[in-house]
Amino acid sequence: MEPEDEGHGRSPISRRMAETNAPHADELQRQWARVRARLREECGAQTFRAWLRTLTLVRRDGDAVVLSVGTKFIRDRVSAQFADRLRALWAGEAPGVTTVHVVLGQSGDAVELQDEPEAAGPGPVEGPETENFILDTNLSSGHVMSTPTVSSGLAGESLRGLSAPLDHRFTFDNFITGTPNELAFAAARRVAESETVPFNPLFLYGGVGLGKTHLMHAIAWHIRERHPQRRVLYLSAEKFMYQFIRALRFKDTVAFKELFRSVDVLMIDDVQFISGKDSTQDEFFHTFNALVDQNRQVVISADKSPNDLDGMEDRLKSRLGWGLVADIHPTDYELRLGILQSKAEDLAVPIPPKVLEFLAHKITSNVRELEGALIRISAHAQLVGREITLESTAESLKDLLKANDKRVTIEEIQKRVAAHFNIRVAEMHSARRSRAVARPRQIAMYLSKQLTQRSLPDIGRKFGGRDHTTVMHAVKKVDELRAADRHFDEDVDMLRRMLES
Repeated sequence: MEPEDEGHGRSPISRRMAETNAPHADELQRQWARVRARLREECGAQTFRAWLRTLTLVRRDGDAVVLSVGTKFIRDRVSAQFADRLRALWAGEAPGVTTVHVVLGQSGDAVELQDEPEAAGPGPVEGPETENFILDTNLSSGHVMSTPTVSSGLAGESLRGLSAPLDHRFTFDNFITGTPNELAFAAARRVAESETVPFNPLFLYGGVGLGKTHLMHAIAWHIRERHPQRRVLYLSAEKFMYQFIRALRFKDTVAFKELFRSVDVLMIDDVQFISGKDSTQDEFFHTFNALVDQNRQVVISADKSPNDLDGMEDRLKSRLGWGLVADIHPTDYELRLGILQSKAEDLAVPIPPKVLEFLAHKITSNVRELEGALIRISAHAQLVGREITLESTAESLKDLLKANDKRVTIEEIQKRVAAHFNIRVAEMHSARRSRAVARPRQIAMYLSKQLTQRSLPDIGRKFGGRDHTTVMHAVKKVDELRAADRHFDEDVDMLRRMLES
């Protein structure tokens, strides 16, 4: 009858090694060390670090050797690309070995060897965040001791530590919805509330200060509060690139890949930042694919739609457009007024409705400027002790209102004129010459000359690549019609005032 094990807490590998003699265990360890050395030599240091460095020896069962890795992603890659070579190297060291199994995460039985220091590696980096540990297991005794080594610190970094801070004001409850942003809001809410992945990725795009970041924060807040077990990582594309460069510098790309592929929800803000940065785009592409393959949610924001992102690889543009692409349009008057009313309530400062209406008419660029204007007039009233009126508002916001008056663009003129005459904006660029299209196009050219600083050739290019003489003819024609037709003159004057307001 065999004696019972002393202590039930010992791992299976410890019990097996206790039952074998020390020379056999030492020989197995030496074989594994030689296999690793051959792998490093044949594959090169970079490939070894990326895919093979974390391989650990679990055990040998007869003619089979069992190796372990920490993630499914690396396991699949090693099994597909290096299995045959591993089997051949083991057969060379131990002729009885005919099979090599690569399994997931049996770290409790693992025998991991510390890599040899590299001559070209980075020097030591001081500070507590750079300390990591490699387990060195003595096979004959089962004893485990911790040995400090130098790392980039990414492997030990928590998701909360890496994730950008969330603004407590940016929640779904504080987001004012209207026609320009209702699709983006509904899509963001669905992603936050759904137990499964409704569309992957969710791609939010729009101009500066229209609410993209607000919705990203709202998604993260909602998931953290309702589903705290889900791992959410929110950060800017700039920080993603910084972490990737840091991992390359410290030769710790495996930890980088494991961290970013371990999340349940990955949220990247301002993805246009990585345009033209090929290496970062390549890593982001593979991260994106790995998460989608695992049915993990990805949320992206940018200032343009995927197809309009200059400097972005075509394959990445295609992936970004896979799921739901939601545009956040510039705010209309009703939405701006609703936002101002909500912000005024938060400030707890009595602001006359006429002042709010004035601001909603005059500041059309983005929500951030609206909020900034509101804070300025309320602070001015409190510090100076003056009542908030239209006159005091115009005086305190003189520079901001002047800047907004100059921001009429040719694109806005084309949209406004097309809507007024009930034609498509595309007709502004078309070759059609029917009066129903040609006359609104001439008016839009005329207003572009009056309300912008663009040259005649620049205006012509914005209207389907037309010559500057065409613009000159349009301006002259509209002037003639305004002088001859009172109703036509009133129409053009109304369009001008709408664009200037």
